[in-house]
This record gives sequence, structure tokens and C-alpha cells, in this order.
Amino acid sequence: MLKGKTIFITGASRGIGEAIAIAAGKEGANVVIAAKTADPHPKLKGTIFSVQKAVEDAGGKCLACSVDIRFEDQIEDAVKKAVEKFGGIDILINNASAISLTGTLETNSKKFDLMMGVNTRGTYLTTQKCLPYLLKSKTAHVINLSPPLNMDKKWFANHPAYTMAKYGMSMCVLGMAEEFKGKVAFNALWPKTAIYTAAMEMLGGSDVGKQCRTVDILSDSVMWILKQPITTTGNFFIDEYCVKQAGITDLEKYSIVKGAKLMNDFFLEDDVDYSILPTPKL
Repeated sequence: MLKGKTIFITGASRGIGEAIAIAAGKEGANVVIAAKTADPHPKLKGTIFSVQKAVEDAGGKCLACSVDIRFEDQIEDAVKKAVEKFGGIDILINNASAISLTGTLETNSKKFDLMMGVNTRGTYLTTQKCLPYLLKSKTAHVINLSPPLNMDKKWFANHPAYTMAKYGMSMCVLGMAEEFKGKVAFNALWPKTAIYTAAMEMLGGSDVGKQCRTVDILSDSVMWILKQPITTTGNFFIDEYCVKQAGITDLEKYSIVKGAKLMNDFFLEDDVDYSILPTPKL
């Protein structure tokens, strides 16, 4: 399905972005890794080059670009290199994100600017720079790793800055899906449960993995979304719905600890079965 297609992924030096990159490589895609970590981090596993090797080992072609999406010129340079190497861009995955679950008094300007700069502004600018090439593709997709717009005040009360920053990504989906309807598919993807990543371990500690699923449920979800026509747009997909539509019924295979009680992710209600909803009600 993705053979010969070029997929540009932000924040793909580890975690969810890495899993999506490798899954695309297995499909024969040209993968552009746009992330900050070029040199090994003392505490975090993975670099753009380790992911490049994994993608190529999986059967794909890969370009590793050191990019901090807070800086417009770095995005432009990565997009230029991607087009020079692969001839265009067919798919964009806005995965890069920053998180600080802090209240108003605890969120200083540096934390606020980081979250808004990476999540909202970075997503907007990366999309803007890729769009001239996406508009030339007949199978153009943009997927933002962001939640449905749940305006319940409880999702703002404890971490308003983070919520605003993530909702900025979702509002890009809402607006651009309509703006580019029939030309580029814009959709959001969000996990029903916590996903075990370095960020989750940082937030929840070393034992948090027992309550999480693997990144594979999100990479499998992305692969399903990319199989849909560009008329499938403006949706806020939840991973359980996507993998169910892909024919995967055994979700237990995604659990870090089989049979464990899973932690729900933010912005989703406990009493809603998101596996049967094509898009949560805004």
C-alpha cells in the first residue's frame, strides 16, 4: 500500500513515532525521520540514525533529518531535503509533542512556550511547509497524534496549558480537513489507554508500564487510516476503533502485562465504548 510513498514523521527518534516509521518501512515506504535527537541521549533510547537503520532493515528507504519543529527554517530544510531525495511528500504524521501536567501557577513561561511551540505551532508550521507537496499527491494524508476536542472543564482544570497545546493540534485537524476537503485527508489519532513510552515512564515511574499498552496499537492504527480514501477526513479516531476496523479483535496482545487493568488516557470518558465510534462526538 505504501510502497514508493513518502511519509514525513515528526518526533520519530523513539516511541510512537519510531513504531510508525518502522511499520511504514515494512510497507516499502520512503520514510523521513524529522526529530531532534541526532546524538545518543544519556537517559533516552534512540536517535534519528538508529531509527533510520531500523526502517531500512524493515525494507523501506529512509532519510534522517535533525529537526526541532519550533524553528521554521529547520522544518523548511527537512522538507526540502525530503523532496530532493524522494521527489515529493504523500503523508505527514505530526507526532512530536511536549508535555507538562502542571497547573497555572506551576507552568512557567518556558514550559508554556515549549508546549505551544512544539504541539500547536510546530504542527501548524510542519503542515504548512508540507502542504504544497501533499497537494500534488493523489493519496495525501495528514495524521495528528492529538485528542478529540472534549470541552469538559475537568480536562482543563489540572493542566490548562498542556490541554490548550494538544487541542491546538486537534483544531488544526478540524479546520484543515474542511479547508482542504477532497484534496488532503486530515485526521487525528488518540489512544484509549496509556501507551508505554519514555514520556509515560517519566510521568508515572518505572512501574507504570504494567498499566499500559505498547506503541504497536498506534502504528497499526496509522496503517489502517492510511488505507482509507482521502474522503475519510475530519475524524478524531481512537486506536481501539482503528484496529477493530482492521480486523484485530485480540487487543490483549498490545498489553505490556497480559490481563492487567489498563490506565485510561486523557480527554476520553470512562463510560464510552470508543471501539464502535468512528469519531467521538465533539
